[in-house]
Amino acid sequence: MSSLLRSPLHERHVDLGAKMADFGGWEMPIEYAASGGGVLKEHAAVREAVGLFDVSHLGKASVQGRASDGTTARTFVNACLSNDLDRIGPGAAQYTLCCAADGGTVDDLIAYLVSDEELFLVPNAANAGEVVRRLSAAAPAGVTVTDRHRDFAVLAVQGPRSEEALHRLGLLADAGDLGYMAYVDARFDDTAVRVCRTGYTGEHGYELVPAWKDTVRLWDALSDVIRALGGRVAGLGARDTLRTEMGYPLHGQDLSPSISPVQARAGWAVGWKKPAFWGREALLAEKEHGPRRLLWGVDVTDRGIPRAHMPVLDDDGAPVGEVTSGTFSPTLRHGIGLALVDAASGLGEGDGVTLDVRGRRSAARLVRPPFVESHVR
Repeated sequence: MSSLLRSPLHERHVDLGAKMADFGGWEMPIEYAASGGGVLKEHAAVREAVGLFDVSHLGKASVQGRASDGTTARTFVNACLSNDLDRIGPGAAQYTLCCAADGGTVDDLIAYLVSDEELFLVPNAANAGEVVRRLSAAAPAGVTVTDRHRDFAVLAVQGPRSEEALHRLGLLADAGDLGYMAYVDARFDDTAVRVCRTGYTGEHGYELVPAWKDTVRLWDALSDVIRALGGRVAGLGARDTLRTEMGYPLHGQDLSPSISPVQARAGWAVGWKKPAFWGREALLAEKEHGPRRLLWGVDVTDRGIPRAHMPVLDDDGAPVGEVTSGTFSPTLRHGIGLALVDAASGLGEGDGVTLDVRGRRSAARLVRPPFVESHVR
C-alpha cells in the first residue's frame, strides 16, 4: 500500500487514467494521456484556452492572533518572511520567501493577508512542515501557527478563458475587476471558495482554495465548464513546462537551501528596507558584494534538451555553471532551461554557452526569461 498522501481528487485522476507520481510526498497526476491528453496537449490548452490543475499537494497553513505586547500575526510573519507585508492590504496575496540565517531559501510561498490578525500561507508540499515548524518555534504567545493541509485543497484554473470559466460558475460574481495577486472569498453552491488571481503558468489565471470536503463537487463543475470552453484537465507535467517557459523558479532546483534569492534573481521578493526578516544580514551582504553565481535562462539553439545538473561550459570548454531546470518547450519547439552561471565567468545576456548533454555538446545562449510572452497581468 502506498505511503504517499492523496488529494481529495485522487479517484477522479484514476478514473481519467492519469499517470501518477510522487510530488513532495503526494501521489499526483503528471498527465492524462490515457484520456486523450498528454503534456503537449495540456500545455497547449493552457496557452490557447484554459486548463484545470489539481495542486492540492501544496501546503496550507494559518497564522492567527495577537500577542500581549501588541505583535499581530501580520507583524510576526513580516519579521520572519522576506517580502514586506506592509506593501499590501487585506484581500491581497504576496509571493515571499522563507530563508535560513545564511540566506539560503528554505521555501518560496504565497501569503494571503486576511487581516492584521490572520494570514493564510501556501508553501510547497515538501517544505510545508519545515515552514510551519520554523514559524511555530518563533511565534510569541498569543500567535498560533496551524498546519491546514488536510482542511483545504488547491485548484488552478489557468489560461486566456479562465475568467470566463469562473464567471460561468458565479465564482467572480462579487469580485469586480480582480487585480493580479488580489483575492475574493466567493461562494459555490453555498460553500466557501477563496479565489485569487495567481498562478504558475504565465497566463491569466486563478487559484482556488475550497474546503477539502467540497473539492470533488467544485472540480466536477469546473471540468464540465472547461471542456465546453475548449480546455482540458492538466497534470503537473504541463505545469512544469509552462512555468519553465516563464522562467519561474522551482524550489529544490532553482531555489534551495544552497541557492539564495539573490542568486536566483528573486530579490524583488525581499523587503530590503525592513528592519528584520530571516536571513537579512546574509542577504544584504550578498547583495552588496554581488553573488558568486546568477540564474540565467538557457535557450538551446540546436536539438539538445537541457536537464537538471548538466554542466554549462564556456567557449573554451571550461565548466562555468550547471543547469537547474530544463525541458522541451512545447511553444517554441526546442529546448530551454535555467542555469546557475558563475559570475566570475563574465558571461551575460546573449552570450553563447555549451551544454554537456550526457557527453554530447549542445549549443545555447544565455537569456533573461520569460522565453515566451507573459499574460499574467
